[in-house]
Order: sequence, then structure tokens, then C-alpha cells
Amino acid sequence: MKFNGINHLAMATGDMDATIRFWRDLLGMRLVAGLGEPGFRHYFFEISQTDLIAFFEWPDVGPVKPKNHGQPVKGPFIFDHVSFGMDSIDELWELKDKLDAAGFDCSDMIDHGFIYSVYAFDPNGIPIEFSWSVEGKDIRRHPVMGDKEPTKLAREGAQPQPNRWSEVEKPSQPSLHHIYPGAGTELFHGMKK
Repeated sequence: MKFNGINHLAMATGDMDATIRFWRDLLGMRLVAGLGEPGFRHYFFEISQTDLIAFFEWPDVGPVKPKNHGQPVKGPFIFDHVSFGMDSIDELWELKDKLDAAGFDCSDMIDHGFIYSVYAFDPNGIPIEFSWSVEGKDIRRHPVMGDKEPTKLAREGAQPQPNRWSEVEKPSQPSLHHIYPGAGTELFHGMKK
């Protein structure tokens, strides 16, 4: 099985216009699809040729309280931040300047050894990072484990370990492969009734 990226991250906003101004107009991500009806919107922005970020607009959603990226928390928690890759160090500096000029609190440039990063928050309070991969330090090609006390399974290495999960004994039959219409089909197959 081979994955080709993140089809889309789904976030939430209470102000789609502020979200569009930030993601499309400031960051330059094209608005490629939009669904909506009273009390509900779902818009998609293009990150790359294979990756999207999407936002649901729900009327009672408010911005989250800022939390420093990577700062430990207690209790139920699900999301820390998302990092977007940049093609060059010059583009990363250009983006940092744009964020600063637009009044978004942007961090200094941080050297993580294999990436250089800047950190900010979108208008919804979503913690975002922008990163450029340092040449010659590709952790995808050359994995590195720097944890002084890695977990038992992490010590087994980077490659997926076979025979850890039950094998599929009864694959779904093609005659039973039914695909049901969902939100968005109206963009390509006409309006839902």
C-alpha cells in the first residue's frame, strides 16, 4: 500500500471570509472547491498537487486559545500543529516577512537540524508551522532515532513490521463495492434532491 500525501486536513472556522483572506490571499493557496447551505460551508484550499486543507464553517465556532507549538498539555487533546513544506529557504524567509507584515505573530527562524521552521497561528488560532528541508538531511531517505529511551516498538526500526495484524481472510467482493453519494457529489453530478 502506498500513500500519496494528505488528501485533506479538515479544520473548523466561524469566519470563512477571514479564513479565505489568510489561506488564499496571504498564503497563496487556491480555493478549489466550496460546498454550502444555510448554517454550513465546507471549502477546500490547495496546498500542493496532492494535498488540500479544508475548513467547515459552523456559526458557533470561535478561535481556539493559542498554545505554543509542541508545549505539553494534560487531559483530552487531539491536535498540536500542522507543518507545511516550502521549496526553498528564500521562500520560507519571504513567507515569514509576509506574515510579519500582515500582523500575524510569527516566530524567529528555528533550526531543527533537518528542517528550518517558522511558527504562527491562522485567524482561527490554528497553530501552523512552515518548514524547509535542509539539503542533505532527508529523514525520509535516512531515518534518525534520537530518543535516548525509545519505545520497544521504535527500537525495531523505521520499516513497517509484517505479521503484526490479522490478515484479511475475506476480502470484500467487487460486486459488493457500493459507493454512496455524500456532500460534494452535487458539484459534479447535479444538485442533491
